[in-house]
Amino acid sequence: MNPIAIPDTPYLLLTPGPLTTTASVKQQMLGDACTWDDDYNNLVQRVGARLVELATAAEGYTSVLMQGSGTACVESVIGSAVPADGKLVVMANGVYGKRIAQIADYLQIPYHLLDAGETATPDLVALQNLLTSDSEITHVAVVHSETTTGMLNPIDEIGRIVKAAGKTYIVDAMSSFGGIEMDLAELQIDFMISSANKCIQGVPGFGFVIARREAMQQIAGRARSLSLDLYDQWQCMEEHNGKWRFTSPTHVVRAFAQALNELEQEGGVAARAARYQANHRTLVAGMRALGFKTLLDDGLMSPIITSFYSPEHADYSFKRFYELLKARGFVIYPGKVSAADCFRIGNIGDIQPADMERLLAAIAESCYWQARPVAGAR
Repeated sequence: MNPIAIPDTPYLLLTPGPLTTTASVKQQMLGDACTWDDDYNNLVQRVGARLVELATAAEGYTSVLMQGSGTACVESVIGSAVPADGKLVVMANGVYGKRIAQIADYLQIPYHLLDAGETATPDLVALQNLLTSDSEITHVAVVHSETTTGMLNPIDEIGRIVKAAGKTYIVDAMSSFGGIEMDLAELQIDFMISSANKCIQGVPGFGFVIARREAMQQIAGRARSLSLDLYDQWQCMEEHNGKWRFTSPTHVVRAFAQALNELEQEGGVAARAARYQANHRTLVAGMRALGFKTLLDDGLMSPIITSFYSPEHADYSFKRFYELLKARGFVIYPGKVSAADCFRIGNIGDIQPADMERLLAAIAESCYWQARPVAGAR
């Protein structure tokens, strides 16, 4: 039997995650660990404590790690936090907001979907009216950084409305936590969800939830799934010094601990946010100089990922453009907007502004269709 060929990956990942990681993060995955071992479980506890420190300086918060993808972690919160007689409001302006509604459908949780479309900000007036008119609503969920487009949603304003109405506030901060400064207590967030392979710059394998301890204590017995029972996972880790209920992604946790150390060495979230913002500014200015147009106006864009309109040229093909850039050492992302032909470029990971300058040079070399300027450029 022939061995399985494993392709080389000699490129930078300019995506919203998985993303380019440091050699030292990868190095930590070379060590094996036993899920029952005290040294490993102590490490899990330190990771959880560090996450809470990153999220807020306020008392009364806790964290729990969950195996699987970011979506699995979101599903664990939706399926464990909303009670049997509860109702959810999902604020959506992209694929990932709508995915929360899809989760509610699968779990047969009643919900209202406030869909603003893919390029508009959430309708706060509609939210306020809905919370006033429907007394059965118990929870509100929103995505902070909607990577469908790169839009950053106003979770501070939404939080004030939600808490004024006395509801539980869930924020999917999958691609923003660790890369954008935030304080969960100030934002009045009850459950915040993120993933190892985003702005902390770890590798895929688990997500995590940072929550008000009181809110976590209230969800016992609500879960609609064994594997995704958020409360049981939290209780097991609390009572058994970081022990996971089921098989732990040990290599990924070791890599994540190193990634947390490197975040601190960089200067914390503020310094990382500044680097991501510099990456974003360099990218947008350079792409506009090359004739590309951004999908969103400047005031709506996050520093996480940026959407650009595809060139309006008969010879343009995203696949060909992608392959030309890949051959030059860069991998970008296809678009996910239903009403516009776009592609996306991520600004996060072990990427520096100098890497963005190299990317722009590679893009300039790869614009094979530019017999004339890109249509609609500004």
